[in-house]
Amino acid sequence: MDERNSSADQAAAIADMTFEQALIALEEIVQQLERGDVPLDQSITLYERGEKLRGACQQRLDTAQARIEKIVAGADGRPAGTAPLDGTN
Repeated sequence: MDERNSSADQAAAIADMTFEQALIALEEIVQQLERGDVPLDQSITLYERGEKLRGACQQRLDTAQARIEKIVAGADGRPAGTAPLDGTN
């Protein structure tokens, strides 16, 4: 199997996951690595996939944070509505 195609397939599969699915997959990888019973080559492969999952989760969290920060506060400091992320109305 071509390693580049496999990597692209994994990236596409991760992109299709929900945040919760990616987090569960990442937790499973961490548990496998913490057990210490995985051969070295497989550990490296798992670590690489875990890093991709971590990045995907972080990106989704950053996007959610940006959306939350776009809440527009009224004169009294209370949320008065929302503004689109791109700044258009």
